[in-house]
Amino acid sequence: MKKLIIATVFSAGLLTLGACSSNDDEVVVSSNAGDITKDDFYNELKDRYGESVLREMVTLEILEDKYEVSDSDVDERVEEIKEQLGDQFEMVLQQQGISNEDELRKFMKASLLQEAAMTEGIEVTEDEIKEQYDKENTEIDAQHILVEEEATALEIQEELNGGADFAELAKEHSTDEANKNEGGELGYFGIGDMVAEFFDAAFALEAGDISEPVQTSYGFHIIKVNDKREKEDVEAFEDREEAIKRELINNKVNPEEAQEKIAKLLDDAKIDIKIEEFEQLFNTEG
Repeated sequence: MKKLIIATVFSAGLLTLGACSSNDDEVVVSSNAGDITKDDFYNELKDRYGESVLREMVTLEILEDKYEVSDSDVDERVEEIKEQLGDQFEMVLQQQGISNEDELRKFMKASLLQEAAMTEGIEVTEDEIKEQYDKENTEIDAQHILVEEEATALEIQEELNGGADFAELAKEHSTDEANKNEGGELGYFGIGDMVAEFFDAAFALEAGDISEPVQTSYGFHIIKVNDKREKEDVEAFEDREEAIKRELINNKVNPEEAQEKIAKLLDDAKIDIKIEEFEQLFNTEG
């Protein structure tokens, strides 16, 4: 199953603030203890969530003015999510604080608008897409030797170059207690089963090849690839191409540059807030 990603700076479920208006004494809740008016409700929401919701609403308005996200774009993403989750769709929405599919569509539109702004001008090549597709559909059988220091890894590599047995060196030196006694055998694994640096290094090798030391958060690995095979039930390239392209583009987004871009869009919009306590919300001076 591909990862479900719903990433956005916008908060679902809080935009009810925009539907309320001040100076309205219409009763929305009545009880023996007293009444709550629309004005009471609006002011409470404004005090608790006003700054964040107003920022989200203004940002969304500006993004909608500059970028186009069609209903079909939203439908496509929602259908992807429904297909990924199957019978768990409703449960996962609830877990993420999204009450129903209509709210998901609003949330997804905001996310797509943000994505359009953040990924504008970023491109990926057909070769990059094809390589990622191949990675997704490849399983690798490998062994590894894990050590803490690069110097130790280089010494082990010299021994391997001199004809030493990989499994025996793994038993002697590897700090991975889960497999060192099996000669560092990892069995078959796919993308996502290992940290990216490890998988990418193994993927680049042919069966029988041994890597140079590969650094990950766990230490330094020497990897020996024993076999590579295609996964079963592989999706056709044309069915995955657009989704992979989107993922790769998003992976190239520089968060700092993206935030600077959003900030510039807000600054260029010449925002004039009429609510006194929020007048300086978008003031970037000082």
